Amino acid sequence: METKRPTIPAAEEILGGYFSVLDHGFVSLLDYMGSDEDVERAARVSYGYGTRKRSQTRGLIRYLRRHRHTTPSEMVELKFHCAMPMFVARQWIRHRQASVNEYSGRYSLMPLLFYKPEPAQLGLQSGSNRQGRGAAAPREVWQGAVERWDKIRAEASAGYEWLLQEDVARELARIDLPLSTYTQWYWKIDLHNLLHFLSLRADPHAQWEIQEYARVMGGMVKRVAPLSFEAWLDYQLGGAPMSRGELGALQRLIGPRGEDGVSVREGAGELTGPDLATLGLSSREIQELREKLEPSVLPDFDLDLSQMRAAEAVSTEMERAVPGVFE
Repeated sequence: METKRPTIPAAEEILGGYFSVLDHGFVSLLDYMGSDEDVERAARVSYGYGTRKRSQTRGLIRYLRRHRHTTPSEMVELKFHCAMPMFVARQWIRHRQASVNEYSGRYSLMPLLFYKPEPAQLGLQSGSNRQGRGAAAPREVWQGAVERWDKIRAEASAGYEWLLQEDVARELARIDLPLSTYTQWYWKIDLHNLLHFLSLRADPHAQWEIQEYARVMGGMVKRVAPLSFEAWLDYQLGGAPMSRGELGALQRLIGPRGEDGVSVREGAGELTGPDLATLGLSSREIQELREKLEPSVLPDFDLDLSQMRAAEAVSTEMERAVPGVFE
């Protein structure tokens, strides 16, 4: 069936396919509306397809992203089907500029699927970040955690099934399922707010589990709007904003040269902590500046199409995890 709606071959290739995340999670791009050309047309308020060269579209999109003109990106939308542990969903839902419809445990039986971190992901509490993890826990700690998780989850599952068998309302039967239980939702969002989500959740400071979802979703954005994705990667995720003090520090070291270059300022040397403090930088800000000047390591956003699963296979896996109390 022919359509007048613009389509992107790279996006069509993955549309409706499912990519696994963590042990039982997934992300699927169900639909999209618009492309990089729509961002350009919204910015120019012009008509017609294929009237601009790709280089011109790229230049405008990079200008818009560089100067934080984000409204044209709101003309592009993507709709996802995602499954994630409940503790990841609670972080995710903080991004409120989206339309969300979550799986209802009041109406449907919950698939009894639980997230189990791999040994490398069971980190000890960070000494410098109260909401982060540090080095991996010893193997015996992971083994002990698994034993306890298995016991807790078995008891919670048994309690859930018993309550259902006793015809207790589903909205109450579910209340002791742990935060490791997988939930799922449809999530629709415009490109501007999606890139903001990815800026925070693909960042290495985000919780590792949600970074994994951001990495897969970033790969989908790369196929729907590759020029917007490239600009976001260059100016947001791979770039860094600078405060007045940080910019002042760089201006002491380098400056403009001629009409098209920069050079090291005469007599410029290293800036010590006290030098940076005179520019108004706190010790925390100095450390953050040092981190900004380190080479950035970006995630691999390329999707492995050999791992893409059909919707039917994912649906079967979910159905098998639903309690069979009414069989």
